[in-house]
Amino acid sequence: MKRKEQLQRHMKKCDLKHPPGDEIYRSGTLSMFEVDGKKNKVYGQNLCYLAKLFLDHKTLYYDVDLFLFYVLCECDDRGCHMVGYFSKEKHSEESYNLACILTLPPYQRKGYGKFLIAFSYELSKKEGKVGTPERPLSDLGLLSYRGYWTRVLLDILKKHKGNISIKELSDMTAIRAEDILTTLQSLELIQYRKGQHVICADPKVLDRHLKAAGRGGLDVDVSKLIWTPYKEQS
Repeated sequence: MKRKEQLQRHMKKCDLKHPPGDEIYRSGTLSMFEVDGKKNKVYGQNLCYLAKLFLDHKTLYYDVDLFLFYVLCECDDRGCHMVGYFSKEKHSEESYNLACILTLPPYQRKGYGKFLIAFSYELSKKEGKVGTPERPLSDLGLLSYRGYWTRVLLDILKKHKGNISIKELSDMTAIRAEDILTTLQSLELIQYRKGQHVICADPKVLDRHLKAAGRGGLDVDVSKLIWTPYKEQS
């Protein structure tokens, strides 16, 4: 909206205090809403239009019926205010757990992007599936995901005693094995011995990588997540 008066007129007409759909997570002032694109088509399309303003690679989706939208909000006594969202296909043959992700500019550099990524993996765990973001990833998207994968894997390797396989890491994190392999290779924590990949987690090397990785960001409190996987209604 170009003028303050336009916003004021809109606020008088629109009395919605939160996104449509179900609130599936609340922790402190943060809430997450699940919005079905089939039930809330105009809202889903408007989210796509909004994302297109900030994401050059974003493809406009007119048929949002096939998608679920997860809208993250900051809540106060005036309502729930959107800070970002991600979308995912209801049924993905490629096991994609995220199609599009956006953090609105005023809320960037606050850890919300990594929170949204982490949330998508918590949903995958609830589904009992391994997930990965839709390809191709933008340069910024790859950087964000590589940062998330790095932090999660380093934290596990630091705490784990004894040997651990890529399959076990995948089962624990819901991160696809290929994504784990490329991440550990970029950290030089993988060696190829006798025809198989072996994780070499030297404590000093892990500490160096953890220091470089920086803060882990906002955590998803799984105990506050009340959600069941999507099922098509007959």
